[in-house]
Amino acid sequence: MADDPQPSMVIEAELAGRAFAAQIVRFDIPRPTDSLIATDARYQINMCLTPRPLHARAGYEARWGRHRFERLGDIFMVPPGEVLRCRGERGQQTSLTCQIDPEMLDTFGAPQWDDRQLAASLDITSARIRALLFRLTGEVRYPGIGAERMLALLGEELAIEIARHCREVHERPATGGIASWRLRLIDERLAEDGAAPSLGELAARCNLSVRQLTRGFRASRGCSIGDYVETRRIEAAKRLLAGGDSVKGVAFAMGFASPSSFTFAFRRAVGVSPRQFRQRQAPGARLGPN
Repeated sequence: MADDPQPSMVIEAELAGRAFAAQIVRFDIPRPTDSLIATDARYQINMCLTPRPLHARAGYEARWGRHRFERLGDIFMVPPGEVLRCRGERGQQTSLTCQIDPEMLDTFGAPQWDDRQLAASLDITSARIRALLFRLTGEVRYPGIGAERMLALLGEELAIEIARHCREVHERPATGGIASWRLRLIDERLAEDGAAPSLGELAARCNLSVRQLTRGFRASRGCSIGDYVETRRIEAAKRLLAGGDSVKGVAFAMGFASPSSFTFAFRRAVGVSPRQFRQRQAPGARLGPN
């Protein structure tokens, strides 16, 4: 239909070098989407700076078929030459996107893009990669003296960390994880509103002991279940803040003991305070450096 609103994309800031480029991009998604991300000869990395639309999932259709979709995390990566099909609800989102030439990673050994690597690429939980992407966000948004050189240095460091992450996934034992249906039960519980569940609650839901849950979850997802729960809780908090809820209200809704403890956890995870994050969601907001 002619009056059917179309998704749009606005580049808010960007820096580019010879082998590495980064952009801050705002997406306006007026309806549920089913779209493709097709890479050329570069790796593409995406970290959401605001909440992803609800139920964001993705799959490598040419590899997995039409019906397999995995949850899309805060950070995901698409290898060169791959096509990723993404689905999600409507909403607005701002992301940092990076493009890396393959030789920057292949210097340390080209990753083997088998099923495990592709699945792991949809939800990268590495704290080191996250910290580097936040530094890049600041440099792209507010470039300073020597910005191009800094971009090259951060891009090289990011390539090293991604190569290490891929090696860790490759060397991770293939056995010892927990079943995909149990992982879905955990994700469904974490999608519910309110305070984060205890390990005991999640273990009972999965019909496992706490020890089985913690060991199996790390083998499956490559991070501790505690870190994963905290990441999902921060995602939910970002969604509430973006919707206009007060910092105090979000803190207690998410089960934090006080607004100050919530602020500390949020700043550590996101790089800005809840109040600054909420202000940045206002239409036309442009804040200076923190």
